Amino acid sequence: MKRTVPVESASAFIDAKINELGDWRGKMLAKVRAIIHEADPEIVEEWKWMGTPVFSHGGIVCTGESYKNVVKMTFAKGAALEDPSGLFNSSLDGNVRRAIDIHEGDKVDEAALKGLIRAAVALNLDLKAKSKPKPPRASSKRAD
Repeated sequence: MKRTVPVESASAFIDAKINELGDWRGKMLAKVRAIIHEADPEIVEEWKWMGTPVFSHGGIVCTGESYKNVVKMTFAKGAALEDPSGLFNSSLDGNVRRAIDIHEGDKVDEAALKGLIRAAVALNLDLKAKSKPKPPRASSKRAD
């Protein structure tokens, strides 16, 4: 069963997750969260799949997961994005997703990450616009 937490609560859950981690992973998750919001102030925070922070705009942009040795940002449609700085370093074999694994001590290329986030939002909005049904066209046939 798909369970989504209301947006107001989702931000509180993400705050709690960051505080709960209490180590470099919490600091890194907070940092990438801030970068995501700087890149797109209209990003919506969601809390899905039994505890995964999700960042959306026109669809899922990316998740911000934390594991024992890594903070992982998984871009839902990452395979369709240009990655000129080579940030994607995980889930490279899939046809749809791409991820960035950030290890303790790694430096985040903020400008490149913001570019990826903006590109993901633009792709979502473009796909959303293309999927809207077009109004019926008036017939061009004339009755003579």
